Amino acid sequence: MAKKLIVMVPCYNEAKTLPLVIKSIPKKIPGIAKIETLVVDDGSTDKTFQVAKKLKVNHIVRHNRNKGLGSAFVTGRDSTLRLGAEVMVTIDGDGQFDTAKLPLLITPIIQEKADMVTGSRFLANSKVKNMPTLKYYGNKLFTKIVNLIISKKYTDTQCGFRAYSREAALKLVLHGDFTYTHEIFLRLIDLGMTIVEVPIRVNYFKARKSKISGSLWGYGRNSLGIIVRATRDIQPLKFFGIPATISLVSGIALGSFMFIRYVILHQTSPYKTFLDISIALIIIGILVMFLALIADMLKEFRHNQEKIIYLLRKQKYYKKL
Repeated sequence: MAKKLIVMVPCYNEAKTLPLVIKSIPKKIPGIAKIETLVVDDGSTDKTFQVAKKLKVNHIVRHNRNKGLGSAFVTGRDSTLRLGAEVMVTIDGDGQFDTAKLPLLITPIIQEKADMVTGSRFLANSKVKNMPTLKYYGNKLFTKIVNLIISKKYTDTQCGFRAYSREAALKLVLHGDFTYTHEIFLRLIDLGMTIVEVPIRVNYFKARKSKISGSLWGYGRNSLGIIVRATRDIQPLKFFGIPATISLVSGIALGSFMFIRYVILHQTSPYKTFLDISIALIIIGILVMFLALIADMLKEFRHNQEKIIYLLRKQKYYKKL
């Protein structure tokens, strides 16, 4: 059965490149009955909104101020659900992604072999042409961090060119305003959904500066914060349990050393401070372990809340179809 596709383009000051992106979106794709475009203007200060209107995109949503890419994604996701999209694609408004790969991107969704398909800049090539060195290695680092958390082997967890099934869009509950790319991997894998990668081409423009953050360092700092919070939510036992175990084992080991020394020498001097440290480490370890158990219990509450949100969304948006 042919599906409805909405291509969502989050923008912040992309007046110059937006026409290229919109005009390059394929007009027909096998398995797709209808293709519509949605521009989310995240409080642009240039003429992005006016350009989008002139381009006659199907739908435009505008933030009254810049809220961040994560917020723009959530706004766009809600709009695509309301508009009845069965497949949603996100693509940046800077013209760097090759829209000719869009059919390849959505095929696993149409065939119901994946819940999300993400483009990978590194699946076919080890290094992308003109990609800044710091950005390249930063991407590799964050991809390794995300893979370590979810126990997978993806090659690119930060690409903005992605496709989502309606079910994946309905179930996603995001908390990061700054960006969404890493958090989605963590959340969807936690929900047991399938994510696959397809190779894509990217054109990096040497003179272009990122509009997502003031610097790559700022992007890294904010992204790391989102990853840490998401990991805390989805894997609380690991998040709190590992430091708790380290603290307990260190405290017990240090305490054992002091006990053996006391048995042999009948004194704790001049290492008496080690005994205090040992007791403190054991107490901290026990307290953090209790925190891990409480956080794991709260995880079950969060899962139930997200199920309720999913059912409410489904009821709300399916009524409009």
